[in-house]
Amino acid sequence: MLMILSAVDNKFTAGEDKVIRQWLTDQFPFKVNLDAETEILSALKPDDYMLHFQKCMGDFYLDSTEEERNELIQFAINIVKADKTITPEENIFLDELFNEWTETQI
Repeated sequence: MLMILSAVDNKFTAGEDKVIRQWLTDQFPFKVNLDAETEILSALKPDDYMLHFQKCMGDFYLDSTEEERNELIQFAINIVKADKTITPEENIFLDELFNEWTETQI
């Protein structure tokens, strides 16, 4: 999800990748295979990002606590804001994440 959020503005950088990898290492006890995810993302067309994003949201929701989801949402917002601009595309994905998880929790 974080990698897609970083890629939707067509400016995914090595620095963003490094920050995402470090955050996941620090936050989650299970190992995330980001190399495999990077391969999946590189094969996706931008039009397919939302479908993959939604699948990842569902998977994460099932394996996380409400606190972990809230922390991921906050980190996602920080990643998107890092370049001082939130594009319309980034906003669509953030809205999807926030709306899906908050509606599910009610």
